[in-house]
Amino acid sequence: MSSKHGNLSINSDNIFPIIKKWLYSDHDIFYRELISNGCDAITKLKKLDLIGEYELPADYEPKVQILVNPEEKTLKFIDNGLGMTAEEVEEYINQIAFSGATDFLEKYKDKASEEQIIGHFGLGFYSAFMVADEVHIDSLSYQKDAVPVHWECDGGTEFDMKDGSKDTVGTEITLFLNEDCLEFANEYRAREVIEKYCSFMPIPIFLNKENAETEYETIPAEEVTEKDTVVETIIEEAKFEEQEKEDGTKEQVEVSPRKEKAKIVKRPVALNDTHPLWSKHPNDCTDEEYKTFYRKVFQDYKEPLFWIHLNMDYPFNLKGILYFPKINTEYDSIEGIIKLYNNQVFIADNIKEVIPEFLMLLKGVIDCPDLPLNVSRSALQNDGFVQKISDYITKKVADKLTGMCKTDKEAYEKYWDDISPFIKFGCLKDEKFCDKMNDYILFKNLDDKYLTLPECLKTEEEKTAGDTADASDASTPDSSNASGTDDTSAADSSDASGTDDDSEDMREEKDTRRPVYYVTDVQQQGQYINMFKEQGMDAVILDHNIDTSFITQLERRNEKIKFVRIDADLTESLKEEVSEEELKEATDSLTETFRKALNNENLKVTVEKLKNADISSVITLSEEGRRMQDMMKMYGMAGMDPSMFGGDQTLILNANNILVQYILEHKDSEHVPVFCEQLYDLAMLSNHPLPTDAMSKFVARSNKIMMLLADIK
Repeated sequence: MSSKHGNLSINSDNIFPIIKKWLYSDHDIFYRELISNGCDAITKLKKLDLIGEYELPADYEPKVQILVNPEEKTLKFIDNGLGMTAEEVEEYINQIAFSGATDFLEKYKDKASEEQIIGHFGLGFYSAFMVADEVHIDSLSYQKDAVPVHWECDGGTEFDMKDGSKDTVGTEITLFLNEDCLEFANEYRAREVIEKYCSFMPIPIFLNKENAETEYETIPAEEVTEKDTVVETIIEEAKFEEQEKEDGTKEQVEVSPRKEKAKIVKRPVALNDTHPLWSKHPNDCTDEEYKTFYRKVFQDYKEPLFWIHLNMDYPFNLKGILYFPKINTEYDSIEGIIKLYNNQVFIADNIKEVIPEFLMLLKGVIDCPDLPLNVSRSALQNDGFVQKISDYITKKVADKLTGMCKTDKEAYEKYWDDISPFIKFGCLKDEKFCDKMNDYILFKNLDDKYLTLPECLKTEEEKTAGDTADASDASTPDSSNASGTDDTSAADSSDASGTDDDSEDMREEKDTRRPVYYVTDVQQQGQYINMFKEQGMDAVILDHNIDTSFITQLERRNEKIKFVRIDADLTESLKEEVSEEELKEATDSLTETFRKALNNENLKVTVEKLKNADISSVITLSEEGRRMQDMMKMYGMAGMDPSMFGGDQTLILNANNILVQYILEHKDSEHVPVFCEQLYDLAMLSNHPLPTDAMSKFVARSNKIMMLLADIK
């Protein structure tokens, strides 16, 4: 071939300098593109051998080599793939955006099953010009009597091409790095980038420093293969040691046998794993392999809780492993890493189009050769197919979790505290996921037992049924009295028919949803918990910041239930049965006394007869008001008055408590205002921490009360 000088044919909407500078967001990605091209070339050659159009040498070992030369400021990418003729260089290199991979598949698609080729847009080669002032190509085609070709370009739109000198089939690309990118000729930097993008490419990748001194290693002679270059044979003679026998005589005993070793040229070690764990069938993978792979990929030495191996061939090809990491929510940010691969080529981390947002909390790898990538392979083109992949991944995660709950609930419970934020976040973000998980969400109760939502409701139903039965038993003797009682009851019922209608209307308006009581802080709400336990009642613990939004959603999806914090109201089980009229006088009197003592005319006070006489006062805040407060905190409005948004805080005083009775009977005493303030603060402390000023006053007041008790002046 005669020497040729010409202009690159730009088959693109953008001019070459813009492609050169802005095609990729990360300049180090040229390593991925050029290594990918080498892998493609080797894959093509192996395919030609498979279909009988070429015969590979018996000792053929596919590989991509990278040679760094910091002194010469060059990088070389060498593959032993199918190479190129001058015509192919003209077609695939000089005409930008003509894809060699696409053309190859089109030509051979009917001769064998289509094997995935990484290159798809024909632009990867030009990523070299992001870091190089000049690029050379030396290539020799596999074709019989092919002439080697040399091509070079200085980054403009002109090139020079002529006969080359390469004598082995394959391609060698040399980059003459510009001054701003010399870091890429550093061996350690090169290794870092290759491991980032190419750790799992399907062809072995080797990195060396060009013209480096030969390195050697010593191995047992029996491990030498015909591929090894033996420099020296080393003999280590057997070693003996004098030892005393039982009869007192001594003898020489061999403690180290004779060894023959070989000093060989150090064997090259590939930087990549050509058969990553996700490419294997789940049945062929051990737990230790999963853990080792996790440590290697994510540099996380805390063992994952468990994992899901994705393995799908139809209707799309997708493989991968998703790990549930152990999260210390006090110190760690709950953010995972999902690495996306295309045919074992790294694309990007956490691409939201493929990975549902809530799965970003996990760590894992997903390899999907069918993904529609954009020109730089770093983002996805809009495609309905992508949504199907996302839906599949969500379904597999839900199937794994529900299956674990059904078949190994003990393990599921063990993991629950770590995975619950992830599951709840997923339920908030994905309706289909929430539908699947609804009956498999666990709630830890006051006895540290884990219950599903149906189990919570069943327990409450059994408790209610027991209370009803007790009430029924208690009323039986009265109803079995003289028959005349029946006549009286009938008459009363008949006379009060109008009242029955009113009661029916009231029942219709009453909230009939079944309550699930919950606790957000076991220590802070200890008084309420004790009250519940004394009456044989239960509650679940919801102490994560996601829980407020989560239970609101659960209520929308399960219309027959409502979540109520145990300090939102006092249930009837905690109170003695008395009429409102019986307590009205006490309520009016104590309301006036407390409002005056606390200088708060809007204070809402209720008097009840609690079964536990030791409790003097408690604060309740309506569930709606509390959730509004939580929402205000979430949006940075914590300082605003919750009453503006429907907050309903009530001070409940226990008429059975001696101190409350004292205040009621001695409301004009000089000590009553102090006692009122103290009871109010004690109630508040059982509900939430006091503000700084209020806490200071509470401490000072406590000291004053103790001085009064001790009669200290």
